[in-house]
Amino acid sequence: MERKLILKPPVIMITCLVFLIGSLVLSLPLYYGFLAGILFTSLVLFKSGYPLREIWETSLSALKDLKKLLIIILLIGATTSMWLASGVVPTIMYYGFTYMEGLNFLLAAFLIMCLVSYFMGTAVGSISTVGISLSGIGLSMGIPHSMMVGVLVSGAFIADKISPLSGLLNLTMATVNKNYKEVFKSMIKTLLPTIIITSVIYFFMGRNYIAEGQNLLKYKEAIRQGFNVSPALFILPALVLILSISGLDSLKTFSIGIIAGGALSIIFQNISLPSVIKALLFGYRGNTPSEELNTLLVSGGMVSMIEATFMVAGAFILIKLFERGNVLVPFMDKLTRGINSGMSLIGRTGLISTLMTVVTCDQTSGIILPGTILQEKYQELKIDKAVLARTISDTGTIVAPIMPWNLNSFLIIPITGLGAAQYGPYAVLCYVCPLISMIVSYIQFKNKKDIC
Repeated sequence: MERKLILKPPVIMITCLVFLIGSLVLSLPLYYGFLAGILFTSLVLFKSGYPLREIWETSLSALKDLKKLLIIILLIGATTSMWLASGVVPTIMYYGFTYMEGLNFLLAAFLIMCLVSYFMGTAVGSISTVGISLSGIGLSMGIPHSMMVGVLVSGAFIADKISPLSGLLNLTMATVNKNYKEVFKSMIKTLLPTIIITSVIYFFMGRNYIAEGQNLLKYKEAIRQGFNVSPALFILPALVLILSISGLDSLKTFSIGIIAGGALSIIFQNISLPSVIKALLFGYRGNTPSEELNTLLVSGGMVSMIEATFMVAGAFILIKLFERGNVLVPFMDKLTRGINSGMSLIGRTGLISTLMTVVTCDQTSGIILPGTILQEKYQELKIDKAVLARTISDTGTIVAPIMPWNLNSFLIIPITGLGAAQYGPYAVLCYVCPLISMIVSYIQFKNKKDIC
C-alpha cells in the first residue's frame, strides 16, 4: 500500500531545521530541537498512514545501530580525564614549552594535528587526546581559545578525509567501489594545495602569538609542582597511536587507553583507585600553584558526554524517520536533474553532499546518497569514480564540524568547551578545502578529457 505524506518533504525538513535553529537562538540544548523534530515527523508519518508501531520500531532500530557509537562517545570523555589525571597532558605541555619560545605555534599545532589525526584515523579522538595538550600550550601563550580550537579542528578532520583508518573514508570507498590507492591518488591533488594554503593563513595569523620565555618558565614550574613529570608518560600516547595504526577498532583502543591511563595515574601521580574512577565518571581538574593553568587542565569525564549522546541519538532517530517516510527521495531527484557536463556534475556532487550533511546532521547521508545515485552519471561522462569519492570528502565530509547542529560539533563541545559558532570561523581548512576541490576539478576538466 502506497502512503502519501500529508506535507511536502521540503516543508518537513525546513520545519525540523527551524526547531534546531530555534534551540540555538534560545540557548537550549540541541536535543530539544531534535526531540521536537522527531515528534513533528512522527506525527506527520502517523497522519500519513504509517502505524505507530512502525514509527516506534524505526526509532528503536536507530538506537540499536548507535549502541557502539554512544559507548565510544562516553569513553572519549573518560579518555580526556585519564590523559589529564595521569599527567600525560601536563607532561606534553611541560616538554612542549621547552621548544615553544619564538615559535609560530598556530602553524605548528595545525601540522602536528594533521599528522596525528592521519595515523589515529579519528578526528574527535585526536582532539580529545593530543589536541587538549596543544590547546593548553596555546592558551598559556595567550592565543584566544576559539582560534586555538579552530586550528585543532582544521588539522584533526584530515582524518575523516584521507586517513586509511577512518570509518568515514572506508564508507566512502565502499560506496563508490574504489580502493585506497585509487582514492588517495585523486585526493592528494586537492589535499596538498589545501594544506599549503591553510598553513600560509595560520602562519600569518600566528605571527601575533609568539611565546615569551618568562611566561613559559612560570607554567613549567607550576606543572612541576602539581605533577610528577616523566618522559615515561609518553607510553600512553605511543600506545594509543600504535593501536590506531594497527587497525584496532576505536572501542577497544579507547578502552585499553583508559585502563593504561588509570594505571599511570596510580603509579606516577599517586592517585587512589576511587579517585581515578571518580575522574573517569565526573571529570578531573588540575591542582597546581597556577590557578590560570588549572583552568586549562579540566575535563568533564563521562558525565559531560551524556548531553552529546542525547543529541547524537536524536539526530540519528530523525534521519531514520526521514528514510522511513522517503522524505529525502524527492529532494534528491530535484537536485540530480539537468546534469549535462563534468563540471556541473562535480558541483552538484559537492552541493548534494554538503546539503545532506547539513540537513541530516551527520556525514553518513552526505556520503551514501551522492555516492550511490551519481555513480552512473560519472560513468556516463567518463569521470573516474575516485573523483566522486574525492569530491564527497572535500565537501560534505570536511564541512561537518563547522555546522552547529552536526554530530561532530556536539562531540567537540564537552572536550573543548566551545561550539561550532565560536571555533568555526577559525577552522580555515573546512572552508579552503571545498573551494580548492572545485578549482582543481575545473583545471583538470579544462586540460583533460578524462579526470581522476
